[in-house]
Amino acid sequence: MPTTMTLTELAEAGETDLGTSDWLEVTQDMVNQFADATLDHQWIHIDVERAKDGPFGGPIAHGFLTLSFLPHLVGQILQVTEVSAGVNYGLDKLRFTSPVPVGGRVRANGRLLETQQKGQGIMARVEVTVEIEGSDRPALIATWLILRYP
Repeated sequence: MPTTMTLTELAEAGETDLGTSDWLEVTQDMVNQFADATLDHQWIHIDVERAKDGPFGGPIAHGFLTLSFLPHLVGQILQVTEVSAGVNYGLDKLRFTSPVPVGGRVRANGRLLETQQKGQGIMARVEVTVEIEGSDRPALIATWLILRYP
């Protein structure tokens, strides 16, 4: 169940635990489509047979594919209403700490750190950890800066 608040409530919110999203399976089809969209066809991602003998024992998701799941995953734990538009403002302290194997599942844990007025909008700083099912190390950690407009 997501934390739901209006844009005004977001602007006034202090540090808030947002909880954990559902698991998302990372499929080879997702990886292949991402490779095509970004023109990043490195064999560790798309050559299943060769990747079996590679450094990760099989194909892995692109780090930026895992990162691109943030809108979906964080959208499951934070819903802001009374918003006409939202944009990515940036990322602080982004680290890809462990590869995500194809077929693996990931989920996000989030914590709203702070908000501030930014022009006409409200910028939220959300600390996000993307976990890999069955792994002690997360796939990535970052502070995501999300800008929402009324």
